[in-house]
Amino acid sequence: MRGMESRRNASWLVTLAACVGLLAGCAGSGSVPAPAPAPQPPPQVAPKPAPPVTPPPVAETPVTAPKDDKVRVGLLLPLSGANAALGQSMLDAAQMALFDLGDEKFTLLPRDTQGSPGIAATAAQGLIENGAEIILGPLFGAEAAAVKPVASRSGTPVLSFSSDWNVAGGGVWTLGFQPHEQVRRVVGLSLARGLMRFGVVAPSTPYGDATVQSLREAVEQAGGTVTKVERYTAGATNLTELVKSLSDFEQRQAALGAERARLTALGDPESLAALRRLSNADTFGPLPFDAVLIAEGGQTLRELAALFPFFDIDPGPVRMLGTGLWDEAGLGREAALVGGWFAAPAPEGRDAFEARFQQTFGYRPHRLATLAYDAAALSAVLAKGGAGFTVPTLTNANGFAGAEGIFRLLPGGTAERGLAVMEVTRTGTTPVDPAPQSFVPAPTS
Repeated sequence: MRGMESRRNASWLVTLAACVGLLAGCAGSGSVPAPAPAPQPPPQVAPKPAPPVTPPPVAETPVTAPKDDKVRVGLLLPLSGANAALGQSMLDAAQMALFDLGDEKFTLLPRDTQGSPGIAATAAQGLIENGAEIILGPLFGAEAAAVKPVASRSGTPVLSFSSDWNVAGGGVWTLGFQPHEQVRRVVGLSLARGLMRFGVVAPSTPYGDATVQSLREAVEQAGGTVTKVERYTAGATNLTELVKSLSDFEQRQAALGAERARLTALGDPESLAALRRLSNADTFGPLPFDAVLIAEGGQTLRELAALFPFFDIDPGPVRMLGTGLWDEAGLGREAALVGGWFAAPAPEGRDAFEARFQQTFGYRPHRLATLAYDAAALSAVLAKGGAGFTVPTLTNANGFAGAEGIFRLLPGGTAERGLAVMEVTRTGTTPVDPAPQSFVPAPTS
């Protein structure tokens, strides 16, 4: 442990002292819209679907917590099996938070779920019997669903790392990154910049459903319109017809023919000059949107973007928008995405976290490791302050500040984050609207 201490970065600890605890008294004018429940699966290999899990039976005798002054915090992670490396990365992050902010009374109790709902439920029961006052994890939605009734019986709060909105509520909070708030953030900036007509391309998945719903709500509330909605089967290999339909290509092609005929019939010098300007055009007339939201990442996003120029979707007059799935390196190599916007945590926080993690543990952390760090840091701060893990304490309206910026737990069981809007450049990304530093008071429902 002393070896870890010698490697700590002093400037990081100054930031932690100011930022990882409660943002008490810091509610200001900055506002981040509260998300509605929405799913965003974490970027890891999900375990195979399991049959419904029967929670462990209630103990015949009441659970008696150990009689000492320790604050015990359970931690459920897949430490073996297909996601063992991810689980270990999150365990290391939680231990780093404990080292930074815990005291001698704080005890972290890690348990291996193996990615199994049944094992997660049994492990949760064991943690509660050993006096855990709060449970951090598990990672997957199916595991969280199995843990929920176990924790509910004892009133033990659960801060799950899942992003499955179906398990949120009833004493379970989902800390995973979700698309709803990302959509509202990037669409809100677009509306403020005068873009009022929106198209959307999304897979026919729960994630795609959440994205389309979020777009409609944000746009219609501001008086804009969603003019084009194109859906496709996840994993589709040919998206040409979809992009063609998105752009109203055939209608605009027909409009070009009609305009050329009209100008030819007029025959005056001005009309003939206009006709010459259309000699290399493929379409005529405006696109049906000012911005297009693409709820996709990775190779599929790149394939979609490569098709846009062929159907006269020009990133000049049209703003490309994305979700957190755009938060990856190398998007600027696709010309159609340069200038596009997406909402994500401010990168400087994650960069600092990753640098210190790598210095401490000797490897680069998984993208989700910050979730474990923030959950453990929040627990350590509340335990040290003696506030306990009650619902009012956990859902403090001012929120908390963690490795990637401010966040708060909402009464409905989801987490709201302060996000920046980033712009894709040829060499990376740059912020176009910074993340807020405080929240307005939390919504009442």
